Amino acid sequence: MNLLLDEIARATARLADAGVASPRTDAEELAAAVHSVPRGELHTVPDSAFDARFWEYVARREAGEPLQHITGRAFFRYLELKVGPGVFVPRPETEVMVGWTLEKLRDMDVQDPLVVDLGTGSAAIPLSIAQEMPRARVHAVEKDPTAFVHATRNVEELDERGRVRLHLDDFGTALPELNGTVDMVISNPPYIPMSEWEYVPRDVRDHDPDAALWGGGDDGLNAIRVVEQTARRLLRPGGYVAVEHSDLQGNAVYWIFAEENGWRDVRNRRDLTNRDRFVTARLGTD
Repeated sequence: MNLLLDEIARATARLADAGVASPRTDAEELAAAVHSVPRGELHTVPDSAFDARFWEYVARREAGEPLQHITGRAFFRYLELKVGPGVFVPRPETEVMVGWTLEKLRDMDVQDPLVVDLGTGSAAIPLSIAQEMPRARVHAVEKDPTAFVHATRNVEELDERGRVRLHLDDFGTALPELNGTVDMVISNPPYIPMSEWEYVPRDVRDHDPDAALWGGGDDGLNAIRVVEQTARRLLRPGGYVAVEHSDLQGNAVYWIFAEENGWRDVRNRRDLTNRDRFVTARLGTD
């Protein structure tokens, strides 16, 4: 048997015993990162090239460090992003919201759509939109300086057309010069109530930045309330907003986008596991 594949099997058992949710995938990702090969080519690594750092990586994952912090990369839609301590690791659930956003922008048939991402983190959302809709102009706001460094590095490496502009600012007050002109506002803000601290997986609460997790207020929705206010300020009449929430907050977030504040077509939309995951709404034209 190939030595590396044998070691991956042993690592899988160790990670499973440690309670890692996807032990085989994580073991293969760690091996691929150490040996600088795609996961599908691990079998091609000769025994003589086995790198013992693999077991250092396995021990870190076993101790609860996020996989993406160890490998330094995260995959999001068609992108490979650089991540690490101090920036929120993008999740697959958010990919569904980005997919909806791209479809809606195409349906709107705007020649050069103007998009704003509030709380961009690693810049996964704006980079995906810019890559998959090359004519889009995307502004991304991030107030945390450490996360902003990660976003800047990803934009510099991946934004080949120069369509993404980063802003180090609070998303409650950012971009007043765009008031009333934006076609789409999208956000994956913090939304976890502090009362749920003990239920949050250890590798998330111990390693993702607090500012990206805890939404504020007894219900965790204060940040989403700010997104609603900012979206109402930025959007042109007929523009849309999409905001992510937990699978238990759909009803509460729905009512944040109240009709009396001008919102129309408010919908709760589901992720790949068929759970409520993000709310969308259109700013009325009347």
